[in-house]
Amino acid sequence: MRKNILPALYLFLAAGFLVTGLTSNPVFAQSGDATDTDAVHAAVVDYVEALYSAEPDRIARSVSTDLVKFGWFNSDGTYVPAPMTYEQLVRLAGSWNRDNRQNITDETVRDIVIYDVLDKTAVAKLTAQWGIDYFQLEKIDGTWKIRHILWQSHPD
Repeated sequence: MRKNILPALYLFLAAGFLVTGLTSNPVFAQSGDATDTDAVHAAVVDYVEALYSAEPDRIARSVSTDLVKFGWFNSDGTYVPAPMTYEQLVRLAGSWNRDNRQNITDETVRDIVIYDVLDKTAVAKLTAQWGIDYFQLEKIDGTWKIRHILWQSHPD
């Protein structure tokens, strides 16, 4: 009987991680309070909605001016490096989906997973129309801002 408990517990935990990864709500925070977790989630929402809605002001609200962003854009099966500064991100947010060129709807993917929230740092993941972004956030003067982004286009 005791041998059956560990595999059952493992399956239960694995299923929980799979299910929580499918929502756009904060999934879990290993520490930190619900207010911080909600604020981290809100920063990531501001980031994705800034691009989806062509609202660069939301980048200013959610992203540190000291941003370090680097990604891998899949161009016809070949990944091309794509570094970006804060200023470039603000310009991109104002133009990428201007006049809904990207055909963004309420159903467009915007899945957010919060991996960890501490008192000064947090880690999150966004799956969006363009790919997957991994974030490191920092709490400065009581406000959560995205400091680092590592991303890539969706795999083939």
